[in-house]
Amino acid sequence: MKAAVVEHYKEPLIVENVTEPTHDQDGVLVEVKACGVCRSDWHGWQGEWPGFTGDSLPHIFGHEFVGEISEIGSNVSRYHIGDRVIVPFTLGCGHCGYCRSGHSNLCPDVSMPGFNYNGGFAQYVAVPDADANLVKLPDTVAFTDAAGMGCRLMTAYHGVVEVDRIHPGDWLVVYGAGGVGLSATHIATSAGANVITVDIADDKLELARKVGAVETINSRETNPVEAVRELTGGGADKSIDALGIPDTLHDAVNSLRSGGVHIQIGMTPEGPAGDVPLTINDIVAKEIDFRGSFGMPAVEFRYLLNQVAAGKLQPGQLVTKTIALQDVNDALNAMSTYNTVGTSVITDFTH
Repeated sequence: MKAAVVEHYKEPLIVENVTEPTHDQDGVLVEVKACGVCRSDWHGWQGEWPGFTGDSLPHIFGHEFVGEISEIGSNVSRYHIGDRVIVPFTLGCGHCGYCRSGHSNLCPDVSMPGFNYNGGFAQYVAVPDADANLVKLPDTVAFTDAAGMGCRLMTAYHGVVEVDRIHPGDWLVVYGAGGVGLSATHIATSAGANVITVDIADDKLELARKVGAVETINSRETNPVEAVRELTGGGADKSIDALGIPDTLHDAVNSLRSGGVHIQIGMTPEGPAGDVPLTINDIVAKEIDFRGSFGMPAVEFRYLLNQVAAGKLQPGQLVTKTIALQDVNDALNAMSTYNTVGTSVITDFTH
């Protein structure tokens, strides 16, 4: 099969023929039909998350993928060859207390395609424990539109709806208008929140307005904390850092009113580079609630898909470019300079 392979961190991926993966009796083989290029792939390609990949190269990244089941294990009962499926990037074991209680994203043995093992920058990917992890993709949703459902859309949905508990009328400020930030803007808007999106690029902010932001702030031109406080009359009710760098994390927390809630979705590098100092006394004195949010349990997908079916969420609005496998380097390089708008999705795996 064709795959885009990382042989050395920070160097161009090599598109070449590699051996197809194999699955066990509880797993399936998925033929990839669409795979988003996510900023998490960029972090992995930069070598920032060796704990996820085992620091083992060569490696195939790609975790935002959907496709059709092409082979199936003998123990799999809920799915069949030819089924259209979403593959969440957080795959639980299906048997532990977290999985059995509906929190598969917190499974101690969580497996992440594209990180723990070879992923969707390839024609085929093996998925373990398929009955517990896969989600059927409705025929009415195109593969290209659905690519982000396994990562950016589901991650934002879990963070906004389940962790943040957004309410109609809440002021939410989202820092970062990449894939997750735009998804969070779109989802929170559909839930009735007033969303302010902050970024450094006007074209990204324009897209944020198209997917629902009531206000946008270019933080290169305006102090975002002061602007948020003025727009909201003292501070946002909720904040999200969708990027994971010190500046956006600090600004997101400082944009909150007393008693506000911060959701950290953007991940930082591993080790000391990922340590971000915060002024704890301000968090204590203002009773700020700081929460982390990671992926989404498979059981929550029915709510997300109901929103898509009703037309309240339109994930295709976030896809701005479809590319061939050989173009993945261009997409990753653009992320190095934050020169991206929306999401690029690989749809051609033969070139």
